[in-house]
Amino acid sequence: MTSPTQVRTRFAPSPSGTLHLGNVRTALFAWAYARKHNGKFILRIEDTDQARSSDESAAGIVRDMKWLGLDFDEGPFFQMQRLDRYKAVVAEMLEKGLAYRCYMSETELDALRETQKANGDKPRYDGRWRPERGLTPPDGVKPVIRFRNPDGGSVVWDDAVKGRIEISNDELDDLVIARPDGTPTYNFCVVVDDVDMAITHVVRGDGHVGNTPRQINIFKALDAAVPLFAHLPTVLGSDGEKLSKRHGATGLNEYADNGYLPAAVINGLARMGFAHGNDEVFTPTQLVEWFDLNAINPAPARFDTQKFEWIAGEHMKRVPSAQLSALVKPFLAVSPRDEVQLTAACELYRDRCTTVKAVAEQIGYFFATPEISGTAREAHLSAAAQPALDAAITSLNAIPAWSKAEISAALKSVQTQLGLKPPQLMMPIRVAVSGGTSTPSVDATLEVLGKAETLARLTRALG
Repeated sequence: MTSPTQVRTRFAPSPSGTLHLGNVRTALFAWAYARKHNGKFILRIEDTDQARSSDESAAGIVRDMKWLGLDFDEGPFFQMQRLDRYKAVVAEMLEKGLAYRCYMSETELDALRETQKANGDKPRYDGRWRPERGLTPPDGVKPVIRFRNPDGGSVVWDDAVKGRIEISNDELDDLVIARPDGTPTYNFCVVVDDVDMAITHVVRGDGHVGNTPRQINIFKALDAAVPLFAHLPTVLGSDGEKLSKRHGATGLNEYADNGYLPAAVINGLARMGFAHGNDEVFTPTQLVEWFDLNAINPAPARFDTQKFEWIAGEHMKRVPSAQLSALVKPFLAVSPRDEVQLTAACELYRDRCTTVKAVAEQIGYFFATPEISGTAREAHLSAAAQPALDAAITSLNAIPAWSKAEISAALKSVQTQLGLKPPQLMMPIRVAVSGGTSTPSVDATLEVLGKAETLARLTRALG
């Protein structure tokens, strides 16, 4: 049985698409709070909108959360599998007078709203089918079920992010909790779920602030404990507009496909609204240790692509070597010759890349002979470069123990012997072995490539 003092948070996405950065940040903060307090984190799939929901999307949500490391303790629970429970609660509320049947048609409701607008009033249902009005139900009309909102007074809550919020009950009409076909509505299902799952802290986007007073009234009507609410500010792009595709990759699956480190994504998302002193780069473990809902900035957060990439690069520099090579391997177009060489190649490029996919793309030439473009060949492997390559082959071939230091000494000897400036020797070698003009230092590159392969590629370039 759940302890009443145990922190229980939830993430409740709709399975109508991929997880985007905004709702992933919501999941992250709910997860971090639960982990900070040794609580439980629950995954709930809100799939009552069957027209927009799909099994594929639900599976993608679970997959992407597992990739990011947001492990959930319970779930996933699906609302469509709980319809009997919702209907039972509706029946109980009707019996207790907490809800009632409303026979007002959509046409009548639209007409009422137009009249209210014309009179300068707020468009809202006027409660005409409340039982005390004594109206006779029409024949052949299936009613909706409405929650009887309290009269007078206010709904007040202390939001963990936004502070104290108060809404007059006179601003709230009687909410529809079940449609004519009996299917429950979002605001009602959410409350029943949160009650049944003993949720203590509701962490969600501030687009739900308007739903909160209605939900609080339903919690109280069901004689259930009202959870603490924390409404997170919107995530904006660098231009101040709501985050969207025009700001770059926004789906979590895109970050996984592009080879970002999960720890870097968590760090980048957390920094959109959460801060711990001057710490810019931190691990998921540190986030859990430091996290507090009260530390979230209530102002809209901005997604800074450059800052995100910088954070990703910092995590690339810190990931353990064995872990890095294991992450890079699936992204390689060809199989590495051996694990030692793969690890060494990754080490050469980790400081130059922000994703493991980028590392894989950069180190591919170590494991497959690269194509050399006509432009690069003409610029760096012309007849003028052949004496330098010839001398390099001879000098490198004489090295007894293949090491970075010995390679460096051998190439410096060639430079001195032929009176060459560094680029006149290094660039032809770089193009010959990698197919490109940009690599780490030539001596480090050749050390990882190996003696036999280096000499073979230099000889091939001469041919």
